[in-house]
Amino acid sequence: MSTSTPAGSRQPGSGGDPAGRPGIGARMLDAVERVGNKLPEPFTLFLGLFLITGLLSTGLALGGVQVAIPGGEGEIVEIKGLFTGEGLAWLTTSMGDNYLGFPPLATVLPILLAVGVAEKTGMLAALVRSAFGRAPRWLLPYVVAFVGVIGSVMADSAFVLIPPLAALVFKAAGRHPVAGLLGGFGAAGAGYSTSVVPTSLDALFAGITTAVMETLPGYEYSAVNPVSNYFFNVVAALVLTVIAGFIIDRVLEPQLLRAGTPRDQTTAEGEQVHQELSPTLEPGEKRGLWLSLGAAAALAAVFVAAVLVPGSPWRNEDGGFLPSSPLLSSIVFLVFAFFMTMGVVYGLAVGTIRSMNDVVRMMGEAITDMLSFLVLAFILGQFIALFNWSGIGSWIAVNGAAGLESMELTGFGVVLGFIVLASVLNLFIISGSSLWTIMAAVFVPLFALLGYEPAFIQAAFRVGDSATQVITPLNPYMIVILGLLRRYEPQAGVGTVAARMLPFVIPFWLAWAGLLALWFFLDLPLGPGNGIFLE
Repeated sequence: MSTSTPAGSRQPGSGGDPAGRPGIGARMLDAVERVGNKLPEPFTLFLGLFLITGLLSTGLALGGVQVAIPGGEGEIVEIKGLFTGEGLAWLTTSMGDNYLGFPPLATVLPILLAVGVAEKTGMLAALVRSAFGRAPRWLLPYVVAFVGVIGSVMADSAFVLIPPLAALVFKAAGRHPVAGLLGGFGAAGAGYSTSVVPTSLDALFAGITTAVMETLPGYEYSAVNPVSNYFFNVVAALVLTVIAGFIIDRVLEPQLLRAGTPRDQTTAEGEQVHQELSPTLEPGEKRGLWLSLGAAAALAAVFVAAVLVPGSPWRNEDGGFLPSSPLLSSIVFLVFAFFMTMGVVYGLAVGTIRSMNDVVRMMGEAITDMLSFLVLAFILGQFIALFNWSGIGSWIAVNGAAGLESMELTGFGVVLGFIVLASVLNLFIISGSSLWTIMAAVFVPLFALLGYEPAFIQAAFRVGDSATQVITPLNPYMIVILGLLRRYEPQAGVGTVAARMLPFVIPFWLAWAGLLALWFFLDLPLGPGNGIFLE
């Protein structure tokens, strides 16, 4: 299938006027990209943020600033400064741990090794070509959007797995692969807290909410469990899928076409690597693909049998899987096992793997492709570790909560104020569980006094917790996606990613808040047995 577009023709949903002039929205996004890319390259940017945070933390520490974490025990957090004796000792003794403890490394590297083998043997391309190569062009943005929105079922693995696969899907169909890459990231990130099936995140949020309410005797409220927001989540996932698909088709891809973004990856020397992906598989490729799918099915059967057997070590202490269990903590291993198995079986069948040396070489090439990310991970790890160690994140969250409480809003207005605060704090505290731990301790009791169910406040938090995380440079997976984007656009920067994610943030936020308003004013059940108002 040709990936070119005849001169003068117009891509579906290209936007703008027939003369090709971009509209005001497109010009605003271009301006955001230009301004953002005037920032220093990411390593220098985060080095600067590290130093600024160090100076701020030192000033607050010398001023004796401390913050009381709301909750049962009223923990006091004293701000600690980097440029103090304690801070310098912390840095010199923990630099290696800060780097190796950078959260995405534990997710990205194992998956990268397996996906690298699956990609370089040709298995991924064959799978995508077979599944999507003949699919209607108009449908692909919505398929990518749906997979991205429900991707939180894979936890953080979604940020690593979905975007590059979406790029392959678009490439196979003759559409712009970068639209698939960035569209997959935008849908997965901005819609992270929702899915059509309960996830480990639902169980985690429910556990935090319940723990807070247990400290407040005397309230009659519906028990909060992993399906307490299920009805709301299902509708939100479907609505966000439609919105994300529309954005990919009508905003993101036309923007890339106007800018002349390359459709093919580049080498380190800047040379284009043309990848023709025909939807028609050769007989050997078909055989290899069927064998790899058979191997995946056999592996799945083994895993299911191991998990379902009574007394399975992958169950929790109560014999179940929620709210936490070894199975839910094994997502990275499961993804690694499936992609490695399928890649190796396919490679052996088609001849791209002839010995173990070929597998090792492919894994090494996969790491080589991500060397720039590994370098960035060093300074990112130091910055995030400093942010957490100093206590600045908790200080921002608690003071923000106090500010909202002091505004004395009522009705749905106070709910919107809460969502806005969560969206702003989400720019600084990317971990949803960490942010909800702090905010729940303040706002679940506060809203209970106003007559709202804890499950409703948890649903409101989900809105603010997700939409803005794809535009903050503090999101470590933004750097992962930037590394992937630079394979097509070597000069792309943080501003490029932020500008292309903005069209997801605002519509997602408004749609999600609108759905919450619908539930609020119609008093609809959020999940089985969970409503909006306390009885």
